[in-house]
This record gives sequence, C-alpha cells and structure tokens, in this order.
Amino acid sequence: MTAVRLGWHTVLVLVVDSSTPAVTAALVEVSADAVAARAQRCTVDARAHGELLAPQVDAVLADTGARAADLAAIVAGLGPGPFTGLRVGLVTAATMGQVLGIPTYGVCSLDGIGHPAAAGEPVLAASDARRREVYWAVYDGAGQRIAGPNVDVPAVAAERARGLAVTIAVGDGAHRYADVLGLPVRGEPRYPDATALARLAAERIRAGAPSEPLTPLYLRRPDAVAATGHKPVLP
Repeated sequence: MTAVRLGWHTVLVLVVDSSTPAVTAALVEVSADAVAARAQRCTVDARAHGELLAPQVDAVLADTGARAADLAAIVAGLGPGPFTGLRVGLVTAATMGQVLGIPTYGVCSLDGIGHPAAAGEPVLAASDARRREVYWAVYDGAGQRIAGPNVDVPAVAAERARGLAVTIAVGDGAHRYADVLGLPVRGEPRYPDATALARLAAERIRAGAPSEPLTPLYLRRPDAVAATGHKPVLP
C-alpha cells in the first residue's frame, strides 16, 4: 500500500514543465494546509524534451512506489516557452488527464520562478526566449505577478522592471543577460520550481475545480513555419 493519502484531504499530484531547457517531472502531496514535495526529476537539455519527460514521469512514480492511478490531479507549466518544447509537457499532461479521468490545471511557468523568489521586494523573472530575447514577468514582494508575461529584448524588460522598482532578477534568462538587465541576479530558482507550480494550483485542487484546458502561452509564432509556396524545379 502506498502512502498516497496521509489524511482525508491529502492527495498526490503530478507536476510537469517543459517550458525551458529544464525538463521537469515531480510528485507533490497537497493537503488541507500544505504542499509537500515527494519526488522530482529535472534534466537540463533544450533538445530532448520529448525523449526525457515520459521516462521522468515514470521515474518519480517509481521513486515513491506510486502508480499513475494514484494521482488525483496534474499541474502543468503553461509557458511562455518555445513551441516544440512547451508542447511536449502540455500534451503529456492533457493525455494523462484524459486517460486517468483526473483534472488538469495550468500555471504560468514564470510564476514558478518569480513567486518563490519574491521575498518582500519586487523581482523580475526571466527565461531565455532565444533570438536574443527573454520571456519575462514582474512580481511584487508578496509574489503576485504585476506585469507580463511578455517576450522582449532584454533591454526592454530591464526598462519595464526599473519602472516597477524591481531590485533583483531571477531565472535562466536573467543569468544569460545579467549585463543588460543591470540587476543583481539571484541564483535560484533558475528554472520553474515544481513545488511552487503545485502551490499556485493548490486551491483549485483542494476545491475539486473542473479540469482546465491547457492553453499554451507561446507569445509569438513558432520558429519553424510551413512553406507558403513551392520552389521551382530546375532542369
């Protein structure tokens, strides 16, 4: 027998996020008044989201002796993130939710960086958007998002952050463009924190809210687009 239910209100929840180079799967327990991590796997590889996520889901279940049938809900990071990688996590979560008959809930992935980093002062959360841009959002001292999510060159994000009295930055994009942002950069979390994502969905989980469509926050068109015409065939 697995320790899936420690009390009447304790349930086991799967969290997945593939919005950044960090491919994350985690199991958390949500009780009436707490959210606690049980197991997590996270691998940083921007080119292997599809290969990594499903095995990591299997691994966290094995780590806790749980089965997919023990899950009460699934929480997924909605991005923003690059099209291909982000789609992997959302399709995985939506498919598992349908097969298992359990609700799925979405959380902005930047919230999983900015919310846990806020500690009484405004913070800029930024992830790498490629093309020399960042996905960014600003959080007040209580961890509530007050701007974003947006995608811009780092200089624009920095200007908006200064206008909101931001004093610190966090996230992989902040590390990458620290010289442009001109803000002290906090070391962690560098990527979306799975427990934070679950915490932000906890009230919906406790209330037994209906399953939500996992609508991705792409913010821009995918890098690869379909061809609009045919190349001439040369003799």
